[in-house]
Amino acid sequence: MIEYRSGICFTLDQMIELYNASTLSERRPAGDRQRMAKMLENANLIVTAWDGEELVGIARSLTDFAFCTYLSDLAVRVSYQRRGIGKELIRRTRELGGPDAKVILLSAPKAVEYYPHIGFTQHPSAWVL
Repeated sequence: MIEYRSGICFTLDQMIELYNASTLSERRPAGDRQRMAKMLENANLIVTAWDGEELVGIARSLTDFAFCTYLSDLAVRVSYQRRGIGKELIRRTRELGGPDAKVILLSAPKAVEYYPHIGFTQHPSAWVL
């Protein structure tokens, strides 16, 4: 049974290990502990998924709790994918981010087909600098 928690209830090492086990480390600086620590410390909305004592999923976000929530990282261990964990992490992120806040994210190339499946719409004018 998967348990969901909010807040920082894990170590930096657990986070880095999860990113490696989910393939998110391919797009995040998992080898740079100092940068990963800053990413963890400065996120203001974190939802995690646990199987017993094992961290199996994370949604790491920045939000103003009123208008927008930027879902920066969504990671689920490869061995736990396709069980609805990512969808539930997003649902809880949306709930905790505030009823009127939109959830915004940039998709990993491999996940482009996933987000429309769970209700996201693609926005044609997103920009990255």
